[in-house]
Amino acid sequence: MRIVIAGGHGQIALRLERLLSAGGHEPVGIIRRPEQAADLREAGAEPVVLDLETASSHMVADALRDADAVVFAAGAGPGSGADRKDTVDRGAAVLLADAAERAGVRRYVVVSSMGADAAHPGEEIFDTYLRAKGSADDEIRSRTALDWTILRPGSLTNDAGTGLVRLEARTGRGPVPRDDVAAVVAELLETPATAGLTLELTSGSTPLSVAVKAVAGN
Repeated sequence: MRIVIAGGHGQIALRLERLLSAGGHEPVGIIRRPEQAADLREAGAEPVVLDLETASSHMVADALRDADAVVFAAGAGPGSGADRKDTVDRGAAVLLADAAERAGVRRYVVVSSMGADAAHPGEEIFDTYLRAKGSADDEIRSRTALDWTILRPGSLTNDAGTGLVRLEARTGRGPVPRDDVAAVVAELLETPATAGLTLELTSGSTPLSVAVKAVAGN
């Protein structure tokens, strides 16, 4: 499959690109800065320079031409303010959905966040982030032209992945290595029957391929 990843230079995205490339797929990473391209090529991905905060849906749709699936793994990142939580964590996810519909790409996997909720209370930046992610998730779940899956990981760590996870509609809070998040996204992309599901993810005791098959009903 040709899989386009928004936020292609992010920590989860780079891990995912390596996994997809090793699995014989064609990962394409959308990045904002040209100097990030070398890292994507090293991960086995084709870089596409495009700013999702300023691009039109037509421009993004061009980047999705011939894609079989898209992954939203972008984020404003730590240190960003409330405005960019809206323009990136919400706005760019919706823009990518618009572009996927325009390009005729049905499969859309979102890396969201545990606790994402458009009605989340509070005035801290993290509260704003959870509202932005929740609003984006709600918008994407309303798109009947997309075969979406929303993945909500717990607290992300840089520990080595174990391949053992808990993946359910509700898991409760807990940590999960970025390695395992990327591996679960790769499995979701290969499992079309997970379309229409919103899933929480933490470390657990189930091999991740088994966990994905279980939620898919296999």
